[in-house]
Amino acid sequence: MTDNAPAGPSPAASPESSGSGPATGTPYDAPYDAVVLAGGGARRLGGADKPGVQVGGRALLDRVLAACADAATTVVVADPRATARPVRWAREEPAGGGPVAALDAGLRLTTAEYVVVLSADLPFLGADTVHRLLSALRDSGADGAMLTDDDGRDQPLVAAYRTASLRGALTDLATEHTGHTGHAGHAEHTRHTRHAGQGGLTGLPLRRLTGALRLTRLTDPLASFDCDTWEDIAHARARIREHGHVLNEWITAVKNELGIELDVDTRVLLDAARDVAHGVARPAAPLTTFLIGYAAAQGKGDAESIAEASAKVADLAIRWEAEHSGGGSAPDAG
Repeated sequence: MTDNAPAGPSPAASPESSGSGPATGTPYDAPYDAVVLAGGGARRLGGADKPGVQVGGRALLDRVLAACADAATTVVVADPRATARPVRWAREEPAGGGPVAALDAGLRLTTAEYVVVLSADLPFLGADTVHRLLSALRDSGADGAMLTDDDGRDQPLVAAYRTASLRGALTDLATEHTGHTGHAGHAEHTRHTRHAGQGGLTGLPLRRLTGALRLTRLTDPLASFDCDTWEDIAHARARIREHGHVLNEWITAVKNELGIELDVDTRVLLDAARDVAHGVARPAAPLTTFLIGYAAAQGKGDAESIAEASAKVADLAIRWEAEHSGGGSAPDAG
């Protein structure tokens, strides 16, 4: 297991846009950890580096990491790589031992009462969905809350679980799979299971694990959409360029690329740019928005500073247009 692997800029929060990209959502009011499984072989992609495949200018893994950015601890089960935010790293032994063994490896680095378990190929997962899963888990009293796709199939890698329940189920499954019935005392049972390691979980399907849990389910075909094939990748890339999603996706990608952690009301900036383009000149619009950002950075550098600078510019543009169109009253004669 490796900590402090290379990381790129911190992720920017992004607005929810009906699944078009990660969202900040309302911060969840109880600590949770996240385990992201990113070490699969991607056979249906011809062995391509699926977590690194880009959709909307961001790696699939980074899109998932943005959705769980408020997790207390995030563990990625895979070989370390550069990511948009710092994470902890783990690896199942042997590597490639399957999702159950990988989940067990990641879970060992978590401490929170709740854990969100995600695959690394969910382009439309947002923070709001993560929070909905956690709220459903807490309110239901179940062991886990998972999404189902549009065909009603369980998606155990888009789910939230009670950490203790998941650990217990993993221990029982490892014991069952290795053929030990647990006649020894509890301490010896736990010691032996840990010593046996993930070898007892290698190759097991997730349904063997989740079948032992009490689950509640939420249907969300978009958030549960995963990229298994190049057709899926093409569909995801096409969708984010649709009119209703492209602006939020682009702003999120730019903030991520520049390492900016700032929520911005894009409507305020667009209104200012529109006023400048209409009242001054079209080429002045992008230059002006740059100056708005520069002015905000010299202030507090927050969304309020941007809104204040935008309002000043919008008022200036109106005065500019009025002056050059002959509006306003004539100055008094001396």
